[in-house]
Amino acid sequence: MRIFLVGFMGSGKSLMGAALAKELEVNFIDLDKVIEKKAGKDVAAIFEGEGEKHFRELEKNSLTELLLEDNYVMACGGGTPCFSDNMEKMNEAGVVIYLKMSTDHLVERLEAEVESRPLLKGKTGHVLWTFVHELLQEREPDYLNAKYKVRATGLKPAELAEFIQLYELQATTNGDEEE
Repeated sequence: MRIFLVGFMGSGKSLMGAALAKELEVNFIDLDKVIEKKAGKDVAAIFEGEGEKHFRELEKNSLTELLLEDNYVMACGGGTPCFSDNMEKMNEAGVVIYLKMSTDHLVERLEAEVESRPLLKGKTGHVLWTFVHELLQEREPDYLNAKYKVRATGLKPAELAEFIQLYELQATTNGDEEE
């Protein structure tokens, strides 16, 4: 089982992913943390020092390596499905779930984190809202390629786990009928 959580920054992928992995009794992988460990510095420092292009290369390579493993829930970076053929690879390897949130909810969550997020640094108020809205509009076509789209506002990990378990049961049942 490989479950990939995608969505805009601040949509809860890391928190939901960790709780979902615990609920499903599988490993949790935060793709950004894997990249940081390999690079020896945080995402912000990578963006600042080597640029986004270098970060996206590290991201693609890390994802490709992790696709060789099994039994995990992965929280992907907000841009992961939007670059290279990452979304296609994730869809082929497992179940991709888009944690969907409105611009207003995202901005509400992100306001306190603007300095720790490279793409948001220095943005506040209307400038932040406009940036989030425009980037979400740009990325959403990629997010919508996920197998499942769920409203993340108020979503509990147990509810998502139940959904996944129902999916797994259905997939297993359908697989048995084909044999």
